[in-house]
Amino acid sequence: MGDSHPSTGPDPKKLSFMARWKPFGKKESLPPESDTPGQADLPAERVDPAPGSPAPVTGTRAPESQATQSGSTPTRTAQSTSARSAAPGIESGKSPGLFGRFKSALKKTVEVLNTDIRDLVKEGRLVDDQFLDELFADLVKTDMGVGPAGKIRDGIQSEFRGRKLFMNDLVHSAKSTITKIMRQDLADVQMATSGPTVIMVVGVNGAGKTTSIAKLAYRFNEQGKSVVLGAGDTFRAAAVEQLTIWAGRMGAEIVTGRQGSDPASVAYKAVEAAKNKSADVCIVDTAGRLQTQSNLMEELARIRRVIGKVIPDAPHEVLLVLDATAGQNAISQARGFSDAAGCTGIILAKLDGTAKGGVAIPIREEFGLPVKFIGLGETPDAFAPFDVDQYVNALFDVSDG
Repeated sequence: MGDSHPSTGPDPKKLSFMARWKPFGKKESLPPESDTPGQADLPAERVDPAPGSPAPVTGTRAPESQATQSGSTPTRTAQSTSARSAAPGIESGKSPGLFGRFKSALKKTVEVLNTDIRDLVKEGRLVDDQFLDELFADLVKTDMGVGPAGKIRDGIQSEFRGRKLFMNDLVHSAKSTITKIMRQDLADVQMATSGPTVIMVVGVNGAGKTTSIAKLAYRFNEQGKSVVLGAGDTFRAAAVEQLTIWAGRMGAEIVTGRQGSDPASVAYKAVEAAKNKSADVCIVDTAGRLQTQSNLMEELARIRRVIGKVIPDAPHEVLLVLDATAGQNAISQARGFSDAAGCTGIILAKLDGTAKGGVAIPIREEFGLPVKFIGLGETPDAFAPFDVDQYVNALFDVSDG
């Protein structure tokens, strides 16, 4: 095992970076995501720990909070009890309800339903082959995919063929079909029965992975849970610095490593730190290069194995972050990660009005993975457990013309 040292003080360059970066500010204020190696701020080493062997931990906080000494119990700073008001860059003010956020987030999808599809039925439309073909084509525009669009079309054909169809009939039938496809239990994190709950987060660069981790950590923090973060995306300096700043604002522990160092080593140390300090939750970030790279898939599988050496049942969740604005490309992302990482659920990020939100439907249908959380905007509380009924109602909240 190599040597590891706690952070001894803020780097002037990092302080300058912190002054500029706002975790939940407007997107243009975020530093660009880059895979270009930068100057390493914190030491780490390439380690393949053996089961049961102690591993040195690099536990640091951002300069806003005081570093915790090795072996002490993590403490929550004043910032952690009121992160929304204490942390610069977090938008304040009362947020709209979840249904209102869903409606705003699914705006593009609803526009298709409320224009193209509503125009099909107008004052009522005879359900024949031509209508069914046109309906199918318009449904596919919502990014719900060929399979779900075909099921809606087939349901309409079975129930209304040879009859006049009105918009309220179409909406009722479509909502019933999509609800059956999307049906899942209310999906939240499955907490460990004892010890830290370990959550491994995967996804391609640019999907919103780092911000989703920060929002998830914020959510646990608001519930009064202690959190340890593992900055395992060691190939991207911006991701490490973002998580370090956010950890400081919450008073959370964070384990980091040198630029380009072994991600599995960081994951091992983070989980060990959470176990030794009796933390409630450990969230481990991972590298996010292209999902087509086989070495990345092998690395994710290895991280799972290394985490399991510290806590045998861990990770308890493996959450795949998908970019809702990616449309059908999100399907290929899910296909690449689901098997290698053993994903247990999905965080659908950037569902903020710029996306065609129907993409959640084919993901659920093809992979059977529950959509556990959705990112609905830039504020830290614009992150919520996925609710099927709210989603479907918002998706089909259209005028009957």
